[in-house]
Amino acid sequence: MTEITRVGIDLAKKIFHLTAMDSGGEIVERKRLRRAGLQSYLARLPKGCVVAMEACGGAHHWGRLATMHGHRVRLMGGQFVAPYIKSNKNDVLDADAIAEASSRPTMRFVGLKSVEQEHVQHVHRARRLAIRNRTAQTNQLHGMLLEYGIAAPKGMGALLRRLAEVLEDGENELLSATRALLWDLGEELRRVDGRVKQFDLEIAALAARMPAARRLMTIPGIGDKTATALVAAVGDASAFRNGREMAAWLGLVPRQHSTGGRATLLGISKRGDRYLRTLLIHGARSALCAAAPKTDRRSRWAVGIKQRRGNNAAAVALANKNARAAWALLARGESFDVAHMGEAA
Repeated sequence: MTEITRVGIDLAKKIFHLTAMDSGGEIVERKRLRRAGLQSYLARLPKGCVVAMEACGGAHHWGRLATMHGHRVRLMGGQFVAPYIKSNKNDVLDADAIAEASSRPTMRFVGLKSVEQEHVQHVHRARRLAIRNRTAQTNQLHGMLLEYGIAAPKGMGALLRRLAEVLEDGENELLSATRALLWDLGEELRRVDGRVKQFDLEIAALAARMPAARRLMTIPGIGDKTATALVAAVGDASAFRNGREMAAWLGLVPRQHSTGGRATLLGISKRGDRYLRTLLIHGARSALCAAAPKTDRRSRWAVGIKQRRGNNAAAVALANKNARAAWALLARGESFDVAHMGEAA
């Protein structure tokens, strides 16, 4: 055990495979362990070992456990580990590849999340699921009413009002059992909508308790949902060298397909967290609508891009700028200044 300096762990639900290496990169041992065995193995490892894992389900839990035992945790995206898998794919070779990939000096690592950050992310994910269920329930009601020749307007509120009128109309062809079914589906839609509103209140309360989120909310186009999602997803913003790296991590920069010294820039790369990128872009659209009567330098810049390139390009550009400003606020603890001018300017 004293020779081990790096351990690559292939995570699973019950059975874990790990590969231990020394300082020279030679494999010292390979093991197949269950959950309890992995916990005791981490406790026996020499302090300061590098414990590497793919950033998948349960990785942050095991990372926090390894940190408690004094180890250095390295989480990596699965797409960056795949090139290091030799020959066929199996759990043993996966553990070898994880250990090998974590030793590369240019490897990109994922920040370890605290239990508080994971709670905020889970609230957002539960809200997303409730919104999807609400949309599905609304579409189902629209489709069922159309089967009886009844057209309902768009929007949940208008649909529920139309549904109440249909249920009270005794002259249509609906059976009593069908009326009971439609009433039950309408109540289910109200219940799901209530869950979405409850999640909105919980997110607002979380934002009020988080100093970093309150600073982010001073940026035009970033509200409580975007601020809390950013704090939960980014964690330690100092892991990025600058705001440009964080914007690229969020997929808000052009995708490249360059060769022969000729640069070819395409649409945005759309890498990273799609939900977080969507919040930033929608928030930027809202800020862009409010920027027209303003006279500050930032608003004039956004309106100028809108006039030259259109709404979509301007919204993405403003979302990119907001992401860079968010990095400065998170990494340096600064406050937002609408009149701030960067070094390039």
